[in-house]
Amino acid sequence: MLVSLLKRLGIKMSLNDPRWGRNPDDDRKAQEGRRPGEGPPDLDQLWRDFNARLNRMFGNRGNGGDGGGGAPGRGDMRGAGVTAGVVAFIVGLIWLASGAFIVQEGQVGVVTTFGRLSHTTSAGFNWRWPYPFQAHETVNVSGIRTAEIGYRANVRNKQPQESLMLTDDENIIDIQFAVQYTLKDPVSWLYNNRDQDETVRQVAETAIREVVGKSKMDFVLYEGREKVAVDVHAMMQKIVDRYALGALITNVTMQAVQPPEQVQSAFDDAVRAGQDRARARNEGEAYANQVIPQARGQAFRLLQDAEAYRSMVVENATGNASRFNQVVGAYAKAPAVTRDRMYIDTMQQIFTSTTKVMLDTRNNNGMIYLPLDKLIAQAAANDAAVGGKSGPVQVQGGQSLSSQPSPEVTQAMDSVRQRDERSRDSSRDRESR
Repeated sequence: MLVSLLKRLGIKMSLNDPRWGRNPDDDRKAQEGRRPGEGPPDLDQLWRDFNARLNRMFGNRGNGGDGGGGAPGRGDMRGAGVTAGVVAFIVGLIWLASGAFIVQEGQVGVVTTFGRLSHTTSAGFNWRWPYPFQAHETVNVSGIRTAEIGYRANVRNKQPQESLMLTDDENIIDIQFAVQYTLKDPVSWLYNNRDQDETVRQVAETAIREVVGKSKMDFVLYEGREKVAVDVHAMMQKIVDRYALGALITNVTMQAVQPPEQVQSAFDDAVRAGQDRARARNEGEAYANQVIPQARGQAFRLLQDAEAYRSMVVENATGNASRFNQVVGAYAKAPAVTRDRMYIDTMQQIFTSTTKVMLDTRNNNGMIYLPLDKLIAQAAANDAAVGGKSGPVQVQGGQSLSSQPSPEVTQAMDSVRQRDERSRDSSRDRESR
């Protein structure tokens, strides 16, 4: 609009023309009244030329070509007033247009009047009174903001003053974690606290130090990482609400949890020792689970065998006692018959399991036939059945004998010698008679 008005006034705006707004006649007149070596006209001369053009366009209308001495002065004043009004109108339009602003989707506009909160605006085209009456600030309420504690941009870029913390068992631990949050109240976010992002970071550091300070080191390093994150999330939200920060904590992520670098090697050794201890314990438990049932089975079997032996002994003793009582009763009734019967039973048991030698004494024959081969074979068979400790002895016929004769053989041989001696003694007595 201003450019079109200037074109209507016939003003040329050329950046290459240092004599802005001058025609050739004015240039010729200026050259006639200017001494050689002088520079281009100054700004005052340009302003006078501009006013002269305005006077010719507006100031001379209605004067009927009157050439009175006061007409040019009044025309200059009227032209200056019109120019000032046009410029003021254009500046006013520009000033009013500066109050328009656009709020993007997911943002909220906060308008203040002379620094005091006035109202909030939603997404879209909005207008407020321009400066210095009102001002506005847009706040992103849908975007996710991140606060990094213990590192910056990368976990390798550590911040020891933030990451090193003391646990409940007086150990130092190195923790890096990130907090994600959004804004739920842009007014509280802007005006209730100073340096809001730093406030959120300090709140996160306070919460994590309190939670870690109440936990053991092994719990934080291994099984309790998720629990620590949940507790930090809840505690941060309480502190943020108490500060009226206008933020909503959405997530707490543990990036790295480890011992300090200075003791990392020693900590690894301790971890390996713990793993070895756990492995040895598991092996011991597995061996115990294998041996204990076996020992219990053997003990149960021994108990069963002992119980069976006890039952057998008790039953045998009971049977023997009952038989003895019966024998006593029979002996009281017929002692001679009982003795004879017991003698016969005893001899039957003895002769059943021993070798017998039969002698014919009717003809007083002193020659005794002793079947040594059968006696020796029977003695060897008895020794083999019993499992004698002495080595076998080879005899004629390939028969094996023990190194010592059995008691039955020895007794039989002694009886034979005694009979021979008695027969020889009786023969001498008969001869002497």
